[in-house]
Amino acid sequence: MKRRKFIKTVTASAATGLGFNLLGSSCSMNKNQPNILLIHTDQHRIECLGSYGNKDVKTPNIDSIANDGVRFENSFCPYPVCTPSRYSLLSGLPVHEHRGWTNRCTLSPDIKTFPSILKATGYKTKAIGKMHFTPTYLDVGFEEMILAEQDGPGRWDDDYHRDLMKMGLVDRNDLEDQRREYRKNARQEYWETCGALPSNLPEKYHSTAWIADHAVKELDTWKNSGNMMMAGFIKPHHPFDPPDNWTDMYDPDKLTLLPGFTNECLPRDSNLTGGYFPHVQLTEKKLRLAMALYYACISQIDFHVGRMIEVLKRKGIYDNTMIIFTSDHGEHLGYHHQLLKGGYMYDSIAKVPLIIKYPLNRGKGTVSNVLVNNVDLAPTILKQAGCSPSQQMQGFDLYNQNVNREFVFAHNWKGSGAMARSKTRKLLYHPTRKSLFLDLEKDPTELVDVYDSPDYQDEIVRFKEAITAWQGSSKLGDTYIDENAPQIKGSNVPPLDRSHRKEIISYYQKKMEQLTN
Repeated sequence: MKRRKFIKTVTASAATGLGFNLLGSSCSMNKNQPNILLIHTDQHRIECLGSYGNKDVKTPNIDSIANDGVRFENSFCPYPVCTPSRYSLLSGLPVHEHRGWTNRCTLSPDIKTFPSILKATGYKTKAIGKMHFTPTYLDVGFEEMILAEQDGPGRWDDDYHRDLMKMGLVDRNDLEDQRREYRKNARQEYWETCGALPSNLPEKYHSTAWIADHAVKELDTWKNSGNMMMAGFIKPHHPFDPPDNWTDMYDPDKLTLLPGFTNECLPRDSNLTGGYFPHVQLTEKKLRLAMALYYACISQIDFHVGRMIEVLKRKGIYDNTMIIFTSDHGEHLGYHHQLLKGGYMYDSIAKVPLIIKYPLNRGKGTVSNVLVNNVDLAPTILKQAGCSPSQQMQGFDLYNQNVNREFVFAHNWKGSGAMARSKTRKLLYHPTRKSLFLDLEKDPTELVDVYDSPDYQDEIVRFKEAITAWQGSSKLGDTYIDENAPQIKGSNVPPLDRSHRKEIISYYQKKMEQLTN
């Protein structure tokens, strides 16, 4: 069976959906087209929202979006790495189709994205915050980009770090955590706390507040229809460093450890990866501190989400605004005695929160248990805008179609590893490393590998065949990168010759030297 036909066969059902009507197939602008607000966090574990049942973390504003929309219980990322996952969200393609395998890659200009399609129809499209593109201001369809980057050379190009330089500030914790030249000489306190420290920045210049301020300012310019904004927060990605006034929000000793915590690493996990912070050195005390500040980062984001909602309601456009809340991948946060991400694609990093508030609050208060993936967001957004998705897009419209997948798929390790996940089973397949097969009915926290059990061999064969059909003949790990790809136009966009970088790199180097001497 050909791959595309196979995908349609195993992922789509002709049964009735949520019962909503399409907005029409024309892409011409009209006064009834909704505004679209996509709120995107980084490294956000699905259980770490009140609306997903977490009784410790306080997220009333994000929870209010869930109350007015659809919350997806089985939502997965396409690859638990930042940039590949983001390109899949924008393009509606799995990573083996767009070939963005690492955090240093480019989305080909031949690939249509939902922002580029919306822009062509007359939508005002804007991106604020973390995008993680190469080159930094890569043209993927946003008319304007105001960026706050974290990993890689993007921090030397973006608006946020230029603003910090103007104010004589430096994001010390982030530099120590993200740049090798500073991490190798990081403070002992950084290692002892796994990077869970108060920010050295005043809240106004903390990345979360800075991104939110620009997002709120943009929302205040919106009219009744035809606006689209993606607000990408850096947090709760490590380091877990909220501003001072948020650090005491949670008492580490009173937090409930999340499902999947074990007192030590499983041998298969410790043999695979040592961890960004050594997993074998993780203690419950360190974990609880990390959880407290991780939750504080989430609550800080939630506060600013509340500001966004307030603007939309004040302007009378909340009802006609589609709001999506999701993330690029999860966070172990103690799962199998691991912290951050990496290793096997357990649900702790493969699952992500997904909440969609549709225009006019249609589907209000719905909880969906279908298997979904962030590749579904591009076609879902476009359908709400009355546009037809690109023929390249492989995701499904989550609003109009009853998506009844048997499997949801994801990549790992530049495609050398792959996940096929049903509602009750998971295959983590690798042709040369140890593969895992997990019975999620008996073992929901994925502790017991039954890959070699005779009772599961027929199922394993079927899962392998599904992965093979999904990937087809793609050249896995064949990364597409073009440092000189077209960027958007804008007075804030630095030149592609990178002549500006010498000054900003020198500034941060001097500031860090002052702090450490």
